[in-house]
Amino acid sequence: MTELFDLTDKTAIVTGASRGIGEAIARRMAQHGARVVISSRNLDACAAIAQSINDVEAREAAIPLACNISHADQLDRLCDKTVKAFGGIDILAVNAAVNTHYGPSAEIDDAAFDKIFACNVKASHRLGHVAAASMRARGGGAMIFVASIAGRVGTATIGPYGVSKAAMIQVARNLAVEYGPAGIRANAICPGIVKTAFAEALWTDETVTRDVETRTPLRRFGAPDDVAGAAVFLASPAGAWTTGQALVVDGGATMAPMTL
Repeated sequence: MTELFDLTDKTAIVTGASRGIGEAIARRMAQHGARVVISSRNLDACAAIAQSINDVEAREAAIPLACNISHADQLDRLCDKTVKAFGGIDILAVNAAVNTHYGPSAEIDDAAFDKIFACNVKASHRLGHVAAASMRARGGGAMIFVASIAGRVGTATIGPYGVSKAAMIQVARNLAVEYGPAGIRANAICPGIVKTAFAEALWTDETVTRDVETRTPLRRFGAPDDVAGAAVFLASPAGAWTTGQALVVDGGATMAPMTL
């Protein structure tokens, strides 16, 4: 069973890895043997996480690389520096994202809408293609895009973010088709509400909390490790025949029975 989830000698880039879901993914991939690039805008925060992982794993399992996903040249540089440091890229976990609006979608302005799409869709699309070049040279690889159940259901509060995550799911599908013949798999993970700083506006909302604790089958919000486990599966031999999928990890929220 251990071999199914073995990532030994694999190199993974994890964006948005200085906290929350990204940090959990990076830690669990390192725990399963991978070398991990910890990336976010804040180099100091990345360095602290990388050092913590190295201390736990007792090896040089992680290095920090700063990257602002809204800048195409920094996405290119992130991949270039990873190849120089570790020889190539085997796994790409795209977790960094933004949400510049909370409330009715009619109230969002064009600048905020454009920023959501530039960071959540355009950057994911570019990073996938750039990383694919190294994966192809290594005979295959795995791309994981952290989307959201907001990309699968309607929402009155985070609508533009949900539209961007629906587009991200399609990016994963497209890349799965384009790069599948090269042995490269691409999948999305669609978490429900996870208790992170990024989703604080949701899990601190009393109405949302009451709904989660009374209606969803597992009666709780998610934790970062709930998503990290899915990411390890999709990156590992256990997920070798899984591609182009949007794996929902939400405690049952999207299939919960309605009160009639």
